[in-house]
Amino acid sequence: MNGAFSMKIIYPRVCGIDVHKKFIVAVICISESVEPVYLKKRFSTFHNDLIRFRDWLIQNDCQNVCMESTGKYYIPVYNVLESHISNIVVANPKWVRAVKGEKDDDKDAKWIADLFKFGIVRSSFIPQKDFRILRELTRYKYKLVNMRSSEKNRFQNALTSGNCKLDMVFTDVFGKSASNIIDLILSDNPYTDEDILSKVHRNCKASSDMILDSINGTDLTPVQKSRIELVNDHIKQLSSNIQRLDEWYYVKKKDS
Repeated sequence: MNGAFSMKIIYPRVCGIDVHKKFIVAVICISESVEPVYLKKRFSTFHNDLIRFRDWLIQNDCQNVCMESTGKYYIPVYNVLESHISNIVVANPKWVRAVKGEKDDDKDAKWIADLFKFGIVRSSFIPQKDFRILRELTRYKYKLVNMRSSEKNRFQNALTSGNCKLDMVFTDVFGKSASNIIDLILSDNPYTDEDILSKVHRNCKASSDMILDSINGTDLTPVQKSRIELVNDHIKQLSSNIQRLDEWYYVKKKDS
């Protein structure tokens, strides 16, 4: 006898889902008699049609569902089923394909159902919705922080290209004193050494001579100035967005 048929059926009523961007193919496998019964339907991935899919599962008393974690396409399906279907398994596609061999879109849903009913499909860990939202916020913040770091490097490189050496005097060219000096340099207004030094915080450790030496010879064209201003505006916007994400994160974490 084939080894697969000798295995014990863990879930007599299961559904395998083949998930695509625009549609899903779902196959319910009912193994409550000698010959299994298969019910196959196709649904679009629009929300209302996914609700119809969920209702179809409930009408057929199917509380065991399995699908592959195909990109992000499985997420809307999972969201609709969560809290309504008791057992939802999201499987790594590499593992499922390793078991089933060559991919066949026409048979994927049926094959997933057949594997799942024997309880041999490994489930990926899917945290609760609140934690998924927190994870999304964290990942997005990470991307914004990296983007801001790149923009800060771009800002510093632009200053260096214009022979502005404030980074040799100030530890942080985005600190209050350095920022005030840079704003003055970027303006179209004439300025004196006294104007520059008036922008320096009184607790600054750098000497007046070092500060003036660091900007001596600064030569930025109008185009370079405009580019630096655009980069600086982007940095400020990114910082504001990061701060908003932090606020949402702590509010959401407190609620959860």
